Amino acid sequence: MSRYLLPASVLGTAVGGAVLLKDYVAGGTCPSKATIPGKTVIVTGANTGIGKQTALELARRGGNVILACRDMEKCEAAARDIRGETLNHRVSARHLDLASLKSVREFAAKVIEEEERVDILINNAAVMRCPHWTTEDGFEMQLGVNYLGHFLLTNLLLDKLKASVPGRVVNLSSLAHVAGHVDLEDLNWQRRKYDTKAAYCQSKLALVLFTKELSRRLRGTQQPRASPCGPCLVGLPLCP
Repeated sequence: MSRYLLPASVLGTAVGGAVLLKDYVAGGTCPSKATIPGKTVIVTGANTGIGKQTALELARRGGNVILACRDMEKCEAAARDIRGETLNHRVSARHLDLASLKSVREFAAKVIEEEERVDILINNAAVMRCPHWTTEDGFEMQLGVNYLGHFLLTNLLLDKLKASVPGRVVNLSSLAHVAGHVDLEDLNWQRRKYDTKAAYCQSKLALVLFTKELSRRLRGTQQPRASPCGPCLVGLPLCP
């Protein structure tokens, strides 16, 4: 019996350590029980993953949730799932292709026209480690989708967010921004050999820098708050 004791102890310690590390990296569970009835939330890339779970939780808390996605078939399916699980009928799907600045402008114009208010904008959608593709407008895909599309969307909706005090902009990032370098001379990787990992890190760093500057400009006012949020940014929880 004793010969199994040490291996069992080591295994238990390893499992326990893994669980604690997972909780630490994930930032823990949001303890807030706040509800958001009457508030409108936009979540980009909400048909799967973190985006869908975020939309699900905010719908459960009573929000009017807009799922903004490129693939409308998957977006509609996600909206149906969320409505069925939360019994919140105020969950809708709308087309948004962040690789097209035209699509971003059309989406924002429709929101401004049809929605009385926008309280929370969650810029979640992202592409990662893709080949050297370009957006409809000729930008490197990861920079175009992860940063430029969300930059434009945020600025187009900023007046709407300002009118819905207290508004909030949440940009989903990752630890990859730490390894990022924004090359202002070659943002689109036209002079250098394309590095898909470095391009992703650049896009996430750009998003964090945008968030910090937006937060600085809005600080000390009754205007919206801007926060980076992600599995690796502990201390900035996605809680209402």
